[in-house]
Parts: sequence; C-alpha cells; structure tokens
Amino acid sequence: MPLGRELPQLLKQRLYYKGRKFDFEVNRLRLPNKSEGEWECIRHPGGALAIPVTSEGKLILLRQYRFAVQGRVLEFPAGTLEPKEDPLETIQREIEEETGYRAQKWQKLGEFFLAPGYSDEIIYAYLAQDLEKLEVAPAQDEDEDLETVFFTPEELEKSILEGELVDAKTISSFFLARPLLNQLHSNLES
Repeated sequence: MPLGRELPQLLKQRLYYKGRKFDFEVNRLRLPNKSEGEWECIRHPGGALAIPVTSEGKLILLRQYRFAVQGRVLEFPAGTLEPKEDPLETIQREIEEETGYRAQKWQKLGEFFLAPGYSDEIIYAYLAQDLEKLEVAPAQDEDEDLETVFFTPEELEKSILEGELVDAKTISSFFLARPLLNQLHSNLES
C-alpha cells in the first residue's frame, strides 16, 4: 500500500459512479479511531508530471484552459496513468504530446497526494532534462487547449508568489525540484 495507508472498515457502499478519468463513491465507514460516518471520495488512478528543463535552464510549462475553474492555469506537463502503466511511461508520452519535446534524462523527484481530503490521487513527479524538440509533435487530445510557455525558475516562483493561477501539483513539484534547479543554475553559470 503506497504512502503508509491504513484502511477503514467499509460498512456500506451507498453510491458508486464510474467516470472516464476517475470514479466517485460515497461510503459508510468505520475509521481506525472507531469513528463512523459517511464520506465521499474520488478514486483516481494517479498522475505523472514532468518539470522539463532546457539546456539554458528554462522551465517548460503550459497555460491550459481548465473548464472546472473556467480559466487558464499555469502547469507543468502531466497526465493520468493508464491501467497498469508505469508513471514514467505516462509522463514520457505526455511531455511529447503536450510540449513537442522529448527528454533523454529523467530523475524522480517524489510522489504526493494531490487532495487527500476527498481523493486518493497520487502525483509522481519527475525532472526531465536533455530535451530535444520533436520534428513533428504527436497529436494532442481533442479537449486540450494549451499554450507552451518558458519561465526561468525565478520567474515561476514570482508568478506563484504573486498569485497567478498555478495549480497545486505544479507548485508542489516545483518546490521538490528547487534544490536540483539551483544546482543546475550554478552549473550553467560556471
């Protein structure tokens, strides 16, 4: 069980909906502390995210339209895991589809729950380096409305701190990568 799970006792499943990207359930549970109640949960297969870094030290992000927030959000390339797919395979496919770049060097940064108050979604974060621009980028998903943008780490941090619409997985992953990005920056200046 990933990330130290401690299962509650299922007393009754009241509602279950199977969606295209995730499932939704409402269950009556007994928690480890013996408390009983009804809780809603989004069951998600997980996602993988890349922080692509160019040889000049720029970060590749996407400004993507998200219908749930009715606007464009700044995010690193990411995608939902397919059944039985390794997270690295997922993000290697997604980075090509979403940015038109392929990375030759991958480093796992870590994994974390995205919104554990109501979802079991785990994000697997990677640093992607030694990028090469593809001659022909794979076709994007029909519903994707995105623009590729380049930021220095300092510009991204400023955008986050100034309240630009940046999603949580991007902020979390950026701060996981910050020590490595600082080291890369030092190497570029040498």
